[in-house]
Amino acid sequence: MTLSRRHLIAAAAALPAIGAAKAPTPPKGFVTVKDGRLSLDGKPYRFAGTNVWYAAWLGAPAGYGDLGRLRRELDRLKAMGVTNLRILGAGEQSPAKVAMDPTFRGPGEDYNADLLKGLDVTLAEMAQRDMKAVIYVNNFWDWSGGMPAYLNWVGDGPWFQQGDPAYPWPQYADYSARFYANQKANALFRHYVTSLVSRVSTVTGKPYRDDPTIMSWQLANEPRPGGSDAFGQSNMPAYQAWIRDTAGLIKRLDNQHLVSTGSEGTMGCMGLESCVIDAHAPPVIDYMTLHIWPNNWGWISMTDQPSTYEAGEQKCRDYVAQHIALAKRLNKPLTIEEFGLIRDGRQFTPGSPTTYRDRFYKTMLDLALADMKAGGPTAGVNFWAWNGEGRAQQPDAWFKKGDKSYVGDPPQEEQGLFGVFDADASTLAVIKAHAAAVKALG
Repeated sequence: MTLSRRHLIAAAAALPAIGAAKAPTPPKGFVTVKDGRLSLDGKPYRFAGTNVWYAAWLGAPAGYGDLGRLRRELDRLKAMGVTNLRILGAGEQSPAKVAMDPTFRGPGEDYNADLLKGLDVTLAEMAQRDMKAVIYVNNFWDWSGGMPAYLNWVGDGPWFQQGDPAYPWPQYADYSARFYANQKANALFRHYVTSLVSRVSTVTGKPYRDDPTIMSWQLANEPRPGGSDAFGQSNMPAYQAWIRDTAGLIKRLDNQHLVSTGSEGTMGCMGLESCVIDAHAPPVIDYMTLHIWPNNWGWISMTDQPSTYEAGEQKCRDYVAQHIALAKRLNKPLTIEEFGLIRDGRQFTPGSPTTYRDRFYKTMLDLALADMKAGGPTAGVNFWAWNGEGRAQQPDAWFKKGDKSYVGDPPQEEQGLFGVFDADASTLAVIKAHAAAVKALG
């Protein structure tokens, strides 16, 4: 039977339009972006989180590993309502005195099987507790090797470590930021990233790309275009291209997970909103990140918190508001994935007074909660950082290579400077109350 053109049009109208086919449903359990907000299984994804960069070290089947402690720490966090962990999935051998050792890799392709297994174990343990992971794969700072280690391997020198008095700030930042334009260094980096993102877990047998425990791959911890205005501006094209290219590589390897930058915001972007916008506008970047460090940025004095706290807190409030506005402009979610404050009197011991820290935590957590309630872009927070039952092993609280009682304060800082111990009852109460409030939002 031959149909007329009129009959064909009528028949076509009765069928679903091919061009308007329903978008594929995301796999169950994967965090996605919907309408500029994080989403999980059709509902808003909101979280209370922390940083546990050392998780893979605890999970490693090696002398420095401690699976029992890893499980205890995860149980403590879960009991507090913490469900999102930002962890380190990379680390490069470095001659820096305050760098981690062992690390995931050296200049060759013989990556550390124990640490990779430790990451497998961590993700499997997190899955059992319904937690999500943000895994960062490089570091602007040299405490884990990071970008300076890559530059050192390819002979882009002279190499020097952060804090070297012979190379005062901003020389370190300008040096580290040379990484983005160094093709030999990036070839080494891309090989590792490809290997990691394509990895199959030795614990679950599941490819990482199919594991919903991972929320996001993150390009680096606090990538910056540079330190000085002159170098940072000239290096900006290389910085922005590196973000696009690295995120694009990860998306080609794994199109099921989110990708984020690890940026601090304008304070890590030459103070420029345009730098932040350009870094987060590409479609391969799924959400904005924000870090807040009032002590390190000179907003609240390390030696006189009481008289400088009020003005510093207001700057932090303004900083959060500024970046919420930027996220709205981009119509992308926002996570406040690092913030911290020192203890009263710059002490390091567990249980010592945290008057201003507790106030600061409550302020930051309340700002995030208010934006969540208002339907804003803020999805969650990750305080820096979880020390748990870890303790400084040296009398001066400085980390030494071989120490195994890992804490959230990295080797470049005194152990206990910013981290939250399991004995910090008042701070734990603030975090627990916030987590309950976030959960109550549904």
